[in-house]
Amino acid sequence: MEQITVKSIVQSPVAQVWELWTKPEHITKWNFASEDWHCPSAENDLKVGGKLKSRMEAKDGSFGFDFEATYNQIVDYKKIVYTIADSRKVTTDFRDLDGSTEVITIFDAETTNPIEMQREGWQAILDNFKTYTETR
Repeated sequence: MEQITVKSIVQSPVAQVWELWTKPEHITKWNFASEDWHCPSAENDLKVGGKLKSRMEAKDGSFGFDFEATYNQIVDYKKIVYTIADSRKVTTDFRDLDGSTEVITIFDAETTNPIEMQREGWQAILDNFKTYTETR
């Protein structure tokens, strides 16, 4: 299975990045790929065996989907590993860069959509996260 990597350097300390990445009240503010989408709900039980759940929808109501994953590994402020409901693995590393944080996500590609489309979608969500975090 092919893996895809997306990354960004967020101009915020790792503790703040971790909080905004993991708390449901923040996830709903950045977890979408474009301005015509939104994330109306999110739940996060951040522990091994816990679940991450979110809903993504087009703002016009034309399309939406549920995302669900189960945590495999949590290393506070450093790493999150989970398995999506379709059995694909996702690893996100948080690297402390003295006041800023590099966020790197590596995920198993799915077979329905082109690789570049998947990369662009996940990168857009990460870019939204960066903007949300840096403009708070």
